[in-house]
Amino acid sequence: MFSREAGLPASHAVPRSLRGVLRTKPVDAILEESSDGEDEGTGEGPPLRRTMGLLELTFFSVGATLGTGIFVILGEAVPKAGPAVVISFVLAAVTALFSALSYAELAGTIPVSGSSYSYAYATLGEGVAWVCGWCLLLEYGVSISAVAVGWGQYVNELLDSAFGVSLPDAISQPPGDGGTFNIPAVIVVLLAVILLVRGVSESAVANTIMVFIKLITLAFFCAIAFTAFEHDNLSPFAPLGVAGISAGASQVFFSYIGFDAASTAGEEAKNPRRDLPLAILISLGIVTVVYVAVALAALGAMPWQEFEGSEATLAKIVTDVTGGSWASTILSGGAIIAIASVVLTVLYGQTRILFAMSRDGLIPPIFAKVNRRTQSPVANTLITGAWVALLAALVPLGRLTEATSIGTLFAFMLVNIGVIVLRRTRPDLPRGFTSPFFPITPLLGVGFCIYLMARLSGTTWQVFLVWMAAGVAIYFLYGYRHSRWRAEGADGVEVGR
Repeated sequence: MFSREAGLPASHAVPRSLRGVLRTKPVDAILEESSDGEDEGTGEGPPLRRTMGLLELTFFSVGATLGTGIFVILGEAVPKAGPAVVISFVLAAVTALFSALSYAELAGTIPVSGSSYSYAYATLGEGVAWVCGWCLLLEYGVSISAVAVGWGQYVNELLDSAFGVSLPDAISQPPGDGGTFNIPAVIVVLLAVILLVRGVSESAVANTIMVFIKLITLAFFCAIAFTAFEHDNLSPFAPLGVAGISAGASQVFFSYIGFDAASTAGEEAKNPRRDLPLAILISLGIVTVVYVAVALAALGAMPWQEFEGSEATLAKIVTDVTGGSWASTILSGGAIIAIASVVLTVLYGQTRILFAMSRDGLIPPIFAKVNRRTQSPVANTLITGAWVALLAALVPLGRLTEATSIGTLFAFMLVNIGVIVLRRTRPDLPRGFTSPFFPITPLLGVGFCIYLMARLSGTTWQVFLVWMAAGVAIYFLYGYRHSRWRAEGADGVEVGR
């Protein structure tokens, strides 16, 4: 028997103040909300439009992942690990893989817009779901800002190589990096907002084109860099030892953030149970191969000591190899398109998670309002875009990437735990994909996430703890009081199974 208040065994006494926090939301109720038809529960308009197939979902995931992580972060990670940063990419990929398997299972079981937030609500309770959603604000919202900052760096590189001019630091760098207000970062966010407001179908087409361009651009880089490959540049391979490899992995893990973007499209996918798991795993495989190839080419072409303080690293390498600016111009142009697609797809994912949280009453209802003409959350997109643009204009890249990584790792850890819980509580649910070697793979996912989190800086942990404290305060001041599911449970709706 389960209590109505918390979905826990009735013999377990739970204080009334904790009942809402521990209450789980039944999977059946989550799926019913996302089904086609008018949402009578929230009254916020029509459902989201199902327009994306496997190709669009895969390219959304690749588009959200493949960008600043390789075009910019490589220059910050190499000084920490040396040539062994290649191993750092592999270690980060393994960490992402275990979590990707859990994401794939849950995406095929609970194919809704909320991604890991909804998975946590169904398995670990409302309070943990809120924490997960709050962490996703770091993973998605803050990572968009970081990516936008990297986009501005390549805009300057393109202007310099093509025209011999560059934007002054005052308007192309954030405070702390010699600037006042990063205008290019704001511009790329606003362009993504405009495209998303037009509709998901148009955004998916634009993203698919941009992903093809970014893959061609990176292949172009590898072709040039491998012509200048020097084996001596890889020796010593791990000058900073295992600690350096681990530190590098914690840094480059940012490069894998975004593969879960496909899971946020659960209510806009044509065949979500089949296509979401496939899109997640295929996209992770694509970006891992690309990252290792690009990192190896870059390190073979330039001694690792020269990566320190380098911005637009890949553009610098092709300029040095070719002795002219033409290659840098091509690469910088491709990077601008590549990074713009990350901003587009990750901003999309952020709005869909906020959509799900709003539908549950944990944040204001305006985030769940769907425009009848475009069948997309227009107001949500505009508000989120404005916040992200402001953050991108004012916060330096390095601080953004580490804050993003810790929030993501924490959310991934919760997803791995959620798989274990849902297998135990709802073994009857249809699953489009099941994680192999259960429960070893999700447990390894939890372990790897903790391992990388432990190697982030003390300052990053302080920021994370302050962020979490603010999130808990907001939950009890607003989310707990306005929770739609907690209110319905109080009226006698059966909660739990």
